[in-house]
Amino acid sequence: MSSSIKDLLEIYDRGVDKLQMAFVPLLLLFCRLWVTWVFFNSGLTKIASWESTLFLFEYEYQVPVLPWTLAAYLGTAAELILPIFLALGLLARPMAAVLFVFNIIAVVSYPVLWEKGFYDHQLWGLMILIVVVWGPGAISADKLLRRKLD
Repeated sequence: MSSSIKDLLEIYDRGVDKLQMAFVPLLLLFCRLWVTWVFFNSGLTKIASWESTLFLFEYEYQVPVLPWTLAAYLGTAAELILPIFLALGLLARPMAAVLFVFNIIAVVSYPVLWEKGFYDHQLWGLMILIVVVWGPGAISADKLLRRKLD
């Protein structure tokens, strides 16, 4: 390979590296905040009309293994607590992993999602999985804590 092509490839690689250094933290923050917004708002809706939530868990949702009342409390708590950790980027990987499992349970438990919201849950699952795999990124409490500890 000629040296001019090699030089061009090195310039290209350096440019891509610089773009990734700026873009990836923003992408990870975007994923965290989008998923936070979706799940936290769902939790707020559940507590705003608790009687309706209990009705849905008793008659509509088919949560495996758990009694419907426990599922209602745990599901609502998950939607209100896990997203806060995710938004802050605090213990982001384990919290995102739990939220990923929660998202799967939501799809399995509510057959109507297969007709209406399945693709939304796929997108949210992918965004959560990105955080599980790559972590919360540079704009996170995890990164700030690690810097302080080092």
